[in-house]
Amino acid sequence: MKTICFYFQVHQPFRLKRYRFFDIGRDHYYYDDFANEEIIHRIAGRSFLKANTMLLDMIRESGNKFKVAFSISGVALEQMEIHVPEVIDSFKELAKTGCVEFLAETYAHSLSSLKDPEEFEAQVKAHSRKIEILFGQKPKVFRNTELIYSDEIGEMVYAMGYKGMLAEGAKHVLGWKSPNYLYHSINNPSLKLLLKNSKFSDDISFRFSNYDWNEYPLTADKFIHWIASTPESEQLINLFMNYETFGNLQSVESGIFEFLKAIPRFAAEKKIGFSVPTDVINKLKSVDAVSVPYPSSWADEERDTSAWLGNILQKEAFEKLYSIGERVRMGNDRRIKQDWTYLQTSDHFYYMSTKHFSDGAVHSYFSPYDTPYDAFSNYMNVLSDFIDRVNAQYPANIDNEELNSLLTTIANQGKEIESLQAELKRQRQRVTARAVKTAKIGAN
Repeated sequence: MKTICFYFQVHQPFRLKRYRFFDIGRDHYYYDDFANEEIIHRIAGRSFLKANTMLLDMIRESGNKFKVAFSISGVALEQMEIHVPEVIDSFKELAKTGCVEFLAETYAHSLSSLKDPEEFEAQVKAHSRKIEILFGQKPKVFRNTELIYSDEIGEMVYAMGYKGMLAEGAKHVLGWKSPNYLYHSINNPSLKLLLKNSKFSDDISFRFSNYDWNEYPLTADKFIHWIASTPESEQLINLFMNYETFGNLQSVESGIFEFLKAIPRFAAEKKIGFSVPTDVINKLKSVDAVSVPYPSSWADEERDTSAWLGNILQKEAFEKLYSIGERVRMGNDRRIKQDWTYLQTSDHFYYMSTKHFSDGAVHSYFSPYDTPYDAFSNYMNVLSDFIDRVNAQYPANIDNEELNSLLTTIANQGKEIESLQAELKRQRQRVTARAVKTAKIGAN
């Protein structure tokens, strides 16, 4: 029996305000609060709330046979908690059905897996804790930022205890193979890989309202017919997409909500079911190993990391940011750690992309800047101020190893002082108790 695995990405960055060179050293607050609040309210109204209500209805009407999975970045969850807590509540209602799985990802929706393993692990653990607190689920399957995957990243994810991971079914990775099977990591056979069916996913995400598309209009019965027509041995259809597809990227007027709502009925007619990633991993057997020596993603035609690290601007910003990671982690300043998290969000690097032609429209659509150079200049001004703040706490002329040794010594001394203070308190209590006892004996 064929099964469809729906997965939706939910993410919104903390966008930076216009931060000029002369602000460095004077202004340590970097975020465009007005834009961030306006955008999350708009997307919640157009997309998240409507889509969540519809999914809840679909699950109930199907007798809990319809299932979906989400990964929601930590920075998106924070914005929802601040500005649109009703969205969090609607996700909690979905979680209660038992038909919705929440996946782990990097808290900041960052590129840390490509540069800083320690930071990567810390963010994944922080995100997993956040999901468990909000939705009562401990994630078992991992989805990296923008579906970025490589053999090396797979090893890190497996070492953290995840049983499965989502990735792009890129042609340069699969070759002649179909994405419609369960695979496993070439280095760790126990780490199962669910690969995105790019054609079917993009038919919904990008082509649904394209009047020039030769298959327009796309209807639910036509779409399910395509899935049913795949070879009988291909039992798994992974439909991975941005959740904003519903109501924002594809407008309400396009009929996208009606399309999705009709999917379960036509799927039932063709005896096609629905599964979340953990179901897939538990029910299906892997057919083969997949080797991805260089990182792949779901972005652009290349399906690589060039959308974020494809030019000299992006690489310079990326290297400068992660050059201070170890030093940031040594400290305990809450504001610095918060800014460090927000500055890692992959969107900042995406805005710096200089890609042209067909990709250019996609990149410029999401960017709040006029040009990639504006994005770079603004980010580097912010980053310069941030680095100055980090160095103000810990002088730059002290290397990380020496600094770590000093901080360890200070921490140990602090613990020793606490231990001595506790012992002193105990001794005082004993002396007081003896004095009271002696006084009672004297009184008698």
